[in-house]
Amino acid sequence: MLKLNDIVKVYDAGSMQVNALKGVSMEFRQSEFVSILGQSGCGKTTLTRMLAEHYGWTPKFEAVTYNPYLEDYYKDIERWSYNLETYFLAQRFQDLLEIAKSKDVIIQDRTILEGVHIFVANNKAMGNLSDRDFDTYMQLFNLMMSMVSEPDLLIYLRSSVPTLVSQIQKRGRDYEKSISIEYLSNLNERYEKWIENYKGKVLVIEADDLDYEHRPEDFAMITDKIDAQLYGLF
Repeated sequence: MLKLNDIVKVYDAGSMQVNALKGVSMEFRQSEFVSILGQSGCGKTTLTRMLAEHYGWTPKFEAVTYNPYLEDYYKDIERWSYNLETYFLAQRFQDLLEIAKSKDVIIQDRTILEGVHIFVANNKAMGNLSDRDFDTYMQLFNLMMSMVSEPDLLIYLRSSVPTLVSQIQKRGRDYEKSISIEYLSNLNERYEKWIENYKGKVLVIEADDLDYEHRPEDFAMITDKIDAQLYGLF
């Protein structure tokens, strides 16, 4: 349960100060669930950690270091795409089941939704998944989603390809070294189209020029936008 006590919000209006909120207290339901989405290198994990600390939410991080099909996948993408993506689907569904049981407010790094509508859709378009395998995969996904809830808010960190390339190079993960600019561009296009048509709450953050880890004003801008989306504040 998230509780806000004695909220104060003051705006400067020339020589005057305006009290927009003064001494307001609120409580919010236990099942709130926020997810951060975006490409590798956009800053999801850092923002997840910072928001968890700021709001007292429970973070749910995606495990990025293990998938039993990963090595085979990079040797023969077409052969192992279905196995790889189905494993990710199962892991993300397990995360959603745990989130559904939790009484905490959850902030999640990476969603099952983008795994399906961005990455699997891209694999299908590239010819790495057959129609039969894709249809079977989507049947599994739709069945899983009938049992769980989607996030109350999606936070999309929009990042340009040059920014993504720079961040990926900085962190130096071996399995990311083969990612091409064309691949990143294709994923960005898919994110934009999917976000445009998504029916739930979405907060789009232009991440290129932000440094919320080191500039408090950048982080404050993000939290103000989240407060407005979730709680109708400011």
